[in-house]
Amino acid sequence: TEVLVASVRHPLHIIEAGKIGADIVTLPPDILARMIIHPLTDKGLAAFLEDWEKLKKENPNVGI
Repeated sequence: TEVLVASVRHPLHIIEAGKIGADIVTLPPDILARMIIHPLTDKGLAAFLEDWEKLKKENPNVGI
């Protein structure tokens, strides 16, 4: 037997589903997008890419 959570309308529903042991969650694409798009993610990615470019300039053989 598996527990399936459906009719998800908010990202917190998915977190709660995991806490109660749900095996499967069905969700619309906009809810998934809301879970993966976050300002701190964008900020962290920008910092990582900036550091990567700096490292490549300092060490031309990196990333080959």
